[in-house]
Amino acid sequence: MTNALTTAAAGFGTGLSLIVAIGAQNALVLRQGVRREAVLAVVAICALSDAVLITLGVAGVGAVVVAWPSALTVVSLLGGVFLIGYGLLAARRAFRPSALLPQDAPSGATRGAVLACLAMTWLNPHVYLDTVFLLGSVAADRGPLRWTFGLGAVLASVCWFTALGFGARLLSGVLSRPSSWRVLDGLVAAMMIGLGVRLALTA
Repeated sequence: MTNALTTAAAGFGTGLSLIVAIGAQNALVLRQGVRREAVLAVVAICALSDAVLITLGVAGVGAVVVAWPSALTVVSLLGGVFLIGYGLLAARRAFRPSALLPQDAPSGATRGAVLACLAMTWLNPHVYLDTVFLLGSVAADRGPLRWTFGLGAVLASVCWFTALGFGARLLSGVLSRPSSWRVLDGLVAAMMIGLGVRLALTA
């Protein structure tokens, strides 16, 4: 029992260290959380997607994917184009900031948020490298307890995205001013475009 708890805790810490870093996915969850728009759907997509990817990594699928490196190239190109496009939209919002409150959410915005979340999750090759390959290889070292390690990593993902999505509303007071959104969207634009260009060039 002690070994299982220790292994699960190790998986939790490893998983958390891989997803806490600021990235396109976290930026989207934060924005949706502040807007209080499609938060549950976005959090669920991120957590369930991580669970699937972690399961594939623990199962050893990473070694199989390596046999088709062209697949990651295609994902890198598609992901790069998508991130650049999303970054340009964020840049446009930064030049035309407004106080975006929950009641201002336009109709149909939930569908857009869900599609953006799916794209940022599954078109980002770093997700596969970190979650499938890296975490999967660390889990393999745990031998028979590798699934316990994976369970800890899944729990870390659920806790993080839930806290980020539903805790972001605490910032709604600060982000009720247009100038705050200018800064946030400016940072998001720079990050998205930078990641997109890097993905496209390294594809």
